[in-house]
Amino acid sequence: MAERKPFLLRLDPETFAALQAWAADDLRSVNGQVEFLLRRALRDAGRLSGRGASAETPAEAEAGSVRAGAGTAGTGEAKGAEREVLDEPDEGGRGAR
Repeated sequence: MAERKPFLLRLDPETFAALQAWAADDLRSVNGQVEFLLRRALRDAGRLSGRGASAETPAEAEAGSVRAGAGTAGTGEAKGAEREVLDEPDEGGRGAR
């Protein structure tokens, strides 16, 4: 596992509560949610290169496919659309998963 650098992050109570709820919806710890969001923001801004360019670690990506149906505040519509595509039957009549 890659070495991690600990640091202190101060948040106002309202921001922390919203982040904590979002993390719970995505089945992540608050720390994991912050790391995921920072990695995604860096990737989207083109500031993350190499091995870290993925917004998710392989374990997070695999877990994400399992929780694709979990609703999150502000993203339920996108998740619902993703779920519809995943649940369409393939040529053999089985689900696309």
